[in-house]
Amino acid sequence: MIPPSRLDFDAVVAFAAFADAMNFSEAARHLHISQPALHVKVRKLGEQLDCSLYRRVGRSLELTEHGEAIARYGRHLRSSAAEVLGQLSGAAEQPVSLAGGAGAYLYLLGAGISHYQRETGLPLQLLTLDGEGAVAAVMGGKAQLGVAPLEVVPQALQSVLLTTVGQVLAVPSGHRLAGRARLKLKDLAGERLVVPPPGRPHRQMLGAMLQSENVGWEVAVEAQGWDLMLSFVAMGAGTAVVNACCRMPEGVVALPLPDLPSLQYRCFHLRGLAKDSNAGRLRSALIAHANSWKG
Repeated sequence: MIPPSRLDFDAVVAFAAFADAMNFSEAARHLHISQPALHVKVRKLGEQLDCSLYRRVGRSLELTEHGEAIARYGRHLRSSAAEVLGQLSGAAEQPVSLAGGAGAYLYLLGAGISHYQRETGLPLQLLTLDGEGAVAAVMGGKAQLGVAPLEVVPQALQSVLLTTVGQVLAVPSGHRLAGRARLKLKDLAGERLVVPPPGRPHRQMLGAMLQSENVGWEVAVEAQGWDLMLSFVAMGAGTAVVNACCRMPEGVVALPLPDLPSLQYRCFHLRGLAKDSNAGRLRSALIAHANSWKG
């Protein structure tokens, strides 16, 4: 392996552009160089590092494990260079990038994001991704921070618990269960439930838990996203198991379901995040306001 001082950093940044597009022609246009020139940069970088950075799978290209690491480093170099040049020129600072799910943005992160933007006046790049997508974005350097309900945190990441969210059954106020303080899973026997489409994690978890208790139920409506599911409940189409942080529409009540597992929403990032960086300040704001949904 070559010494770090001899690494071609320009080629590393160019490789990151290729990794973003996974297409030599598109990456070359973005870099304002010819496609053959980009090919040469990437080939020589692989030779310099003595490893394969990408491979062909059928008609597609995909990064190797080494390629993922170099792409991540290239994105870091690109972001750091833009930040330094912006400071020297007095230009606006590069936005912090945050990846999270639609539900997290709707119900958990709003207060923290608003506080950060009021305090710093800096822009944010907000990526809407599911848990796996948010982890991949942070691991790949496309986002500095991610938020998701994670049971297992990859070793390369550092995380902090933001908040713990239980699950509730949302029912119309006139429903037979509406007066109950809390429910058991067996109370859902015979319910017509509004659920996500097959294959979605919430649908799989709920189906497995109800099956383990021998609780029979029916699909009332398949809907994607908490707000749409709750809208169907408000229409009287059925009931729905949703996160306790969701805001109930008028005429809908939430009944706790302690038999179902709570979700631990974590804020995660690559190791070495500086507390006084903009990303560090955003993380602090998210932590400080993580439980505002309970108010």
